[in-house]
Amino acid sequence: MHYLNNKELEAIRLIRNYLLQKGHFPSVRSLMKELGYKSPRSAAIILESLISKGFVEKSDTGNLRLLVKERITNRENHAETVNIPLLGMVACGLPILAEENIEAYIPVSVQIAKPANKYFLLKAKGTSMNEARININDGDLVLFKQQSTANNGDIVVALVDDEATIKEFQHKGDMIILKPKSSDKMHQPIILTSDFKVQGIVVTAIPY
Repeated sequence: MHYLNNKELEAIRLIRNYLLQKGHFPSVRSLMKELGYKSPRSAAIILESLISKGFVEKSDTGNLRLLVKERITNRENHAETVNIPLLGMVACGLPILAEENIEAYIPVSVQIAKPANKYFLLKAKGTSMNEARININDGDLVLFKQQSTANNGDIVVALVDDEATIKEFQHKGDMIILKPKSSDKMHQPIILTSDFKVQGIVVTAIPY
C-alpha cells in the first residue's frame, strides 16, 4: 500500500476540485500556484510521486488522469460508492466514453448509480436545460446511464457536430428532435435523421 504525505493529499484534493470546477486536469503551473510553490518543478515532483504511487495515470500521449481505484465503504453510515468516470472535452467524433476522454473517477453512491448499469459524468455548460424535468444548470455535474436508445421525453446526451449536447429526446417518424428546455428562448431544437443514436440518459444533476 502506498501512503501519501500531507502535500500529496492536498494535491489530490486540489486536482479533484479543479476537475470538478474546470472539467479538465490542471497544468503544472496551475498546480504550482494552488499548492503555493514558486517553481513549477516542485509541482512536477508532486505529480511524479502521485504517478509512481498509482494515484495519477499518465497516458502515452502525456495526458494525466486522477485515479481512485477502490470501492469505498463509509463505516459510519455504511454508504457504499462506485467510481464513475468524469469526462473531459469530446471532439473529432470520438465516442463520449472513449478512454482518452476520462479525466478522473468520482465516487457516487450505489443508491444512485446502480451497479448493474454503466454510468459516466459530464459537467454541464450553458442554460439549454435549466427548465427540464431534471433541472440542469450551468456548471452542474450530470450523471448519465450509458445506453444508445431512448424513449420520447428522456433527457439524453449525444455527439452533435463533434460536441456533447444534452437535450430532451423526441422521435417522430424518420426524424429525431433534440429539444431544449430553457428560460432562454435563444436555444433552438436540433433536428436529425432516425439513424442518430444517443450515448446516455440523464439520471440526475448534481449542483456544484
